[in-house]
Amino acid sequence: MPERMTIRLEVNGRAVSCEVEPRTHLIDFLRDSLQIKGARVGCEHGVCGACTVRLDGRMVRGCLLLAVQAQNARVETIEGSSDRGDLAELQAAFHARNALQCGFCTAGMLIAAAELIEQRPHANRDEIRKFMSGNYCRCTGYQAIVDAIADVLEARLQRTAAQVPSC
Repeated sequence: MPERMTIRLEVNGRAVSCEVEPRTHLIDFLRDSLQIKGARVGCEHGVCGACTVRLDGRMVRGCLLLAVQAQNARVETIEGSSDRGDLAELQAAFHARNALQCGFCTAGMLIAAAELIEQRPHANRDEIRKFMSGNYCRCTGYQAIVDAIADVLEARLQRTAAQVPSC
């Protein structure tokens, strides 16, 4: 039996201490050990984006990272972001635009879209497409996803413009 290691980290704001095999990927640890199922296992090569989570505030592919590499880190999954309400505006836009269908890719799409909005608040449609190209969706054809993200960016820009005092 392979040697097990104890890892300590924070997952969705909760301190976690678990024994894992050193070869266990972060996505498998989250899904199997912690029963956090929002992020999915897709290609297992870091290409599809279904396993996307945040590690210390940065988007990572859970299938490419070992759980032991998350030692003392802060991991955030779709469940944590959604429960706090961080994604409410994006979730509403995805719903309004029918940008989610089977749901397999949705967690990764929302995490990626949130990072895009955070990093590039003035992104145009081409920039949205390019940024989101690391997340595969087999159902929507992407147009609705781009529309939803563009809607959120536009709404935020309008709110910001409305807050600028005029003379």
